[in-house]
Amino acid sequence: MPTSGKPAIKSPNQTLRLLLILILTCPVFAQFASAQQAPRLTFDGLMAVENAQGATAYINPETDFSVYTRVMLLEPHVAFRSNWQRDQNRRRGRNINARDMARIRADTASFFRQVFTQNLQMNDGYEVVDEINYDVLILRPAIINLDITSPDVAASGRPRNYTASAGTATLYIELFDSVSGQIIGRATDRQVARSTGGSVTWNNRVMNRAEGRRIFNDWAQQLRSFLDQHYTIK
Repeated sequence: MPTSGKPAIKSPNQTLRLLLILILTCPVFAQFASAQQAPRLTFDGLMAVENAQGATAYINPETDFSVYTRVMLLEPHVAFRSNWQRDQNRRRGRNINARDMARIRADTASFFRQVFTQNLQMNDGYEVVDEINYDVLILRPAIINLDITSPDVAASGRPRNYTASAGTATLYIELFDSVSGQIIGRATDRQVARSTGGSVTWNNRVMNRAEGRRIFNDWAQQLRSFLDQHYTIK
C-alpha cells in the first residue's frame, strides 16, 4: 500500500477499463443502444419498410394507400456523380462540356419517364395523370450519382470505348398525397449496370440505353410491387 497521501496512479489499461465501464453503464449510452434496436423512424414520421427488395424505403404508417389508383409522375431530377465530368475528360481523354451534360440529363429524365410510365400502366395498372385529386399519388423521382462509364458524345475519330460495365446510378424517390401535399413515403436504391464477367465490351449508345432500361424497369417494378402487394386494394 502507498505510504504517502497521494492517490495511486492507475496504469493506462486500468484507466481504459474504468472508462469503458462508465460508458457502457451510463443512462445516455443505454438509451442510445435501445434506440438502435427500436424501429427506425425518420424526422418526419416515416417508418422503415422491412424487406424492401434491397432498397431503403420508408412510409407513413398511418397512410391508407388503398385510395390511390392514379399517379402523377413529376419531372425527374438528374445529377451526375461528383467530379464525373473532370474524371471523364482527364482519365479518358474526352472533351465533355456543359452542353453535353445538359443533353445527357435531359435524355435520361425523358427515358426514365417513358419507362416508368409504361411499367405503371401495364396490366391494368395505374393511370398516369397531370391533375391533383384524392386518388392521385405524386411521385417525385431523382436520379443521383449518375456515373455513365462511356457516354455517347461527339469525339474526334469516334473511338471505341471498352469497359466492363456501363455505369451506376441511384434512385431517390418521394411519394406525396396530391391533395394535402404531405410526404407519405421515400425510397432510395443504387443500381450497377451488369458486369460482363471481368471481360471488356464496346460501350456505345445502344448498350447504355439497354442497361438504362433494365435499371429503370427494375426501379419501376419495385414501386409497382410495393403498391400492388402491400398497400393498394384495386
